[in-house]
Amino acid sequence: MARLTEQEQQEIIRFVEADKPLPEKYRFLLFDDKREVELVWNGKASEVCNVVLPFQTIEQVDEPRAEKPEETAAQQDLFSTDSRGRQLKGWTNKLIWGDNKLILSSLKNGPLREEIERQGGLKLIYIDPPFDVGADFSMDIEIGGDTFTKKPNILEEIAYRDTWGKGADSFLAMLYERLKLMHGLLREDGSIFLHCDWKVGHHVQMILDEVFGRKCFKNQIIWYYANKLPTGGNILDRQHDQIFWYGKSENHLYNKIRVESEFKGTQLQTKKVDGKRVPIVDPVTGKQVRIMSSDKPLGDVWRINMIHAQSPERISYPTQKPEELAERIIRACSSEGDLVADFFSGSGTTAAVAEKLGRKWIVSDLGKFAVHTTRKRMIGVQRGLKAEGKDYRAFEILNLGKYERQHYVGVNPNLREEQRQKQLEEKEAAFLDLILRAYRAERTDGFTSFHGKRAGRLVTVGPVNMPVSRLFVEEVILECRKKHITKVDILGFEFEMGLFPNVLDEARGKGIDIAPKYIPADVFDKRAVEKNQVVFHDVSFIEVRPHVKGNSVAVELTDFSVFYSQDSIANAEANLKEKTSKTVVEKGQIVKVSKDKDGIVVREMLTQTWTDWIDYWSVDFDFENKREIIRTRNPDTGDWEEAWTGDYIFENEWQSFRTKKDRNLELTSVFHDCPAGRRKIAVKVVDIFGNDTTTIVEVTVGAKK
Repeated sequence: MARLTEQEQQEIIRFVEADKPLPEKYRFLLFDDKREVELVWNGKASEVCNVVLPFQTIEQVDEPRAEKPEETAAQQDLFSTDSRGRQLKGWTNKLIWGDNKLILSSLKNGPLREEIERQGGLKLIYIDPPFDVGADFSMDIEIGGDTFTKKPNILEEIAYRDTWGKGADSFLAMLYERLKLMHGLLREDGSIFLHCDWKVGHHVQMILDEVFGRKCFKNQIIWYYANKLPTGGNILDRQHDQIFWYGKSENHLYNKIRVESEFKGTQLQTKKVDGKRVPIVDPVTGKQVRIMSSDKPLGDVWRINMIHAQSPERISYPTQKPEELAERIIRACSSEGDLVADFFSGSGTTAAVAEKLGRKWIVSDLGKFAVHTTRKRMIGVQRGLKAEGKDYRAFEILNLGKYERQHYVGVNPNLREEQRQKQLEEKEAAFLDLILRAYRAERTDGFTSFHGKRAGRLVTVGPVNMPVSRLFVEEVILECRKKHITKVDILGFEFEMGLFPNVLDEARGKGIDIAPKYIPADVFDKRAVEKNQVVFHDVSFIEVRPHVKGNSVAVELTDFSVFYSQDSIANAEANLKEKTSKTVVEKGQIVKVSKDKDGIVVREMLTQTWTDWIDYWSVDFDFENKREIIRTRNPDTGDWEEAWTGDYIFENEWQSFRTKKDRNLELTSVFHDCPAGRRKIAVKVVDIFGNDTTTIVEVTVGAKK
């Protein structure tokens, strides 16, 4: 610390006595801060999240679906010996849904870090955070021959509002903490590429300098998109983004890349002599040597077209970047078999390119629709690689699930299970108040099962740490019958698979109308609750029919009931201008509302059949075959221990989904060979908004006639 003058000491005392902040100069005088330049913003903090939550595995995709019965389970051992287009063993790629701050902290400090290090560590990170303040992240979804604009859900809107709510301050605060976590996760010779634009580029580089060090700055890459249509206006047209490349250390990997040159012709050959480059002379002819050249070393200005409307790789995701862009980055700073990551993955471009280039990958996103988009895209990549006889890896879909909810409620994840449960019970009252306030229900007393009342219906709230079970619903029905209650809403984060619609039919037969509704993660944001922005969607129902033939079984999807709402028809009609139209969702129907020049309103139903709601469905022919195991730290020993959650992993063995090129959907799976006996089959449906619903059906295979 520098020696303070008497005058400086007296000045500090005056500021302290007046309860005023010290002038900035004293930070350097008192704390001996060596930084020459630093970016400071309101609320800047040096603390970094160190929470460790267990990852839950909600789905695993081992390989592309079987197209013929002989490729199904009974033939897998034979298939796995085929060296052409096979699933590589060992590492399983990770697609993670959730808040990337908690994900990064859990990766950096949790048991998965050991697995990452066994793979050689994290070699490369490429991120494209939401830098476009004011951007519209709505996207168009195709329904038959029409399109519907899907708005971001409240959680995504709040995350974006957190990022840009106070302008650059909140964006920088969000990015700073996550970059520090990424720095700790990268291996020593790893690299990070951060994609941004002119709005924040100058700020971002200063943060990167602080987190990674100015000496670790490698390049500022300019992505020049020559095919962008001019916008006009009174300033120069903007035609580029910036990508900053930093290393974890000065020792970084760089695989030299050559690209096609715009200038074809001969190039003078030179060599170094005494530190200078001089022309090479042919000893026979005495002439300077020139060779024909059609390529050149990759520079820092990359001319790559934006994805246009007719591009084959376009999937209508608003922030989608060209694969060529990600390919250059991944080729340059990683080798085959290396692990790469993207924690703002969007449409999954980083994962798709990494898979094609033989890299391992971890990607994450907050948006459920982004994760679903990536799942479809990666299954498509697997299918393509298998068809070409190339290797590919399995991937699993992870989230922090109930542990993330417990974290939001305020439960300490480092406590023993029984201590966590006790802490959860202590916080239950505040938790119930939060849910009921979000649902706009009044608290009520005098019941065993019910917690509130809304619009003439009693309301019960399911547990935060487990699905609403059949036993839970049966207890609700029992109290309804005792107290002559006829209308009930059941709110839950999750519901036991296969619970609906049978249990609802049973209740209806007893004169009880039960409406099960999902509690969205939005409830944990008090601003969303205060502004009445939280939407509880009705649970969807799946109906399937199994077809058994000897020792094989196929599954037919026969119905999908949806009760989703986004806006209302009445609201659209009231606010429509003449000669315009708007598409809305109300109670499971998608309706296009149009108003002509005379003010006459016309409604057109876009969802003609239940299949219009389905974007994707898949089958696990042997559910309960693979237990879900998590690893948690023993509070006494500090060791990581494995424990069964009581749940099972959905193993995706067959799937059908719509793509931009092919809007058709198969409604019956192939026949799947399996051992004789009783088994449970799980069927998962994902609707056009990315919401998934799963049901269970039991069948007996190979029964004697």
